Amino acid sequence: MPTVFRFNGLRVVIYPNDHRPAHVHVKGAVGEAVFILHCPDGPPELRESFGFNRPDLGRIKDELANVLIVLCEEWRTIHGRY
Repeated sequence: MPTVFRFNGLRVVIYPNDHRPAHVHVKGAVGEAVFILHCPDGPPELRESFGFNRPDLGRIKDELANVLIVLCEEWRTIHGRY
């Protein structure tokens, strides 16, 4: 499971055998969330979450939006298309 980005103790993961649409799994000590990226223009959208509270999810979404281009390129590298 390639970690494609890290921030604030969280790992952003794209699984090589995963399905479209382009999305990332955000993993931390307290939970996991899945965000659909809506490549290439965004914005990221929460699909599901376990363990994160609402303020945490807002901060995660903002951080993903800041690096959306990088995440979309990582998805394309791993999967070939969005």
